[in-house]
Amino acid sequence: MLQTFDMTYPIIQAPMAGVTSPKLVAACAEAGLLGSIGAGYLDGAQTKQFIQEVKKLTAKSFAVNLFVQEEPKIDIEVLQQARMALQPFYDELGLSPVQSVVSKEVFAGQIQAVIEEQVAICSFTFGLPSPEVLQQLKDNGIYTVGTATTVEEAILVEQAGMDAVVLQGGEAGGHRGSFSAPLQLIPLYDLLQQVAGQIAIPIIAAGGLVTKEDIQKALKGGAQAVQIGTALLVADECEISPLYKNAVLASKEQQTTITLAFTGKPARGLINDFTKRMKDAIVAPYPLQNYLTTTIRKESAKQGNADYLSMWMGEKSYLVQQTGTVRSIVEKLL
Repeated sequence: MLQTFDMTYPIIQAPMAGVTSPKLVAACAEAGLLGSIGAGYLDGAQTKQFIQEVKKLTAKSFAVNLFVQEEPKIDIEVLQQARMALQPFYDELGLSPVQSVVSKEVFAGQIQAVIEEQVAICSFTFGLPSPEVLQQLKDNGIYTVGTATTVEEAILVEQAGMDAVVLQGGEAGGHRGSFSAPLQLIPLYDLLQQVAGQIAIPIIAAGGLVTKEDIQKALKGGAQAVQIGTALLVADECEISPLYKNAVLASKEQQTTITLAFTGKPARGLINDFTKRMKDAIVAPYPLQNYLTTTIRKESAKQGNADYLSMWMGEKSYLVQQTGTVRSIVEKLL
């Protein structure tokens, strides 16, 4: 994988939809990592534009990560209850509640953009793309990567014909890549031990990797590469708000939680007023909940209010101390 994609180090920048910018992806590629576009929230045209922006900044290979979407069945009653649970937040921020949540099919357009722009690698979260989609990517020489959170999922990724798998430990920040029930939070090193020998495709370890020792342990434990996200949130080239960066640097042990409240999919982030108050609330399925909370998050950021922001980070965010350029962070990790 290293030779194929012109990587100096066996490190992949986690895609982090909503967080990655062309500048960060290109900086990671230039520093010898594999940069990744988190295209989960983009449509086909936006995905294409993002890819083109990255190409202006680097000639190196990079990946595009897509969410495998299932069309949610819109239950009006659930949607109404989800809206009601969010009403106090709209009121507190002086916002009008979101009126319409029309879910649109964007996946086909994203695949088209990846093929047209001749992206080297396409990775997937939340499930397995159809055999037709995988064949289309293979026909165009695109390397495919699946995400798994259990042994069973890892085997399914290999059986689907993908080239590699990201094994996501329970410590990982952001969305769980799970696609089978029930949700399991298996610590990364346990998961690596369980999967080693069960599949033949390369393994990329992800989740809670923020120190040099973490990375060495994962590579010794059977991973061919590692994927890091939280450690790069504080990089100079990462364009998240100072509010978010400071929250990572100030985070303490056991300050993250898995919540459905922001998007309708389980994701790990910093505990705040929103996650606490929404703990037992009715939540609409993804992507409807995401549409319902987008204005809340945007306004919260605008007002410099961290209480209602989704600040995704891994369980070991409290160990992140190293700021500076992507290159300087990576050198410390190696």
